[in-house]
Amino acid sequence: MKRNHLIIGLFALGWSGQLAAQSCLESEALIALDGRYETALQTGDVEFLQALLAPEFSWVHNLASMKETKAGLIARLQQESEQPKARKSHDITTHRLGNTAVLQGVSSVEKWNADGKTYRTLRYQFIRTYVAQGSQCKLLAVQTMKVSSPESQVE
Repeated sequence: MKRNHLIIGLFALGWSGQLAAQSCLESEALIALDGRYETALQTGDVEFLQALLAPEFSWVHNLASMKETKAGLIARLQQESEQPKARKSHDITTHRLGNTAVLQGVSSVEKWNADGKTYRTLRYQFIRTYVAQGSQCKLLAVQTMKVSSPESQVE
């Protein structure tokens, strides 16, 4: 009898861990997590990114102009650089298979012009791959492609 309770308990523990891992892949939760990723990129929140990014993280930028690892991205964000005015993702769709989910959408990045008063908006099509690992989701890979960069300034 005790053995059956032990087996049932271990099964339930494993099942609840699996459910916790899978819940981070649900569309609403994943889009919210991805929003935190965008904010972390904007503000340089390397502590959050250290926890979110998988050790094998890879980011392929526009036309493979740059490829970054987790260490490379963290190092870049720790340097003093121009902080974007805003970053926001929109038109997001989710695709899921097993313990992996892919987000597709557009990131709009507002960057200040040299005058410090006006800004321009750059838009990038993105694909981000998240994997449930343990009780959390890890961002494994990103690919971005610039789709627009208007020459006009916004006041």
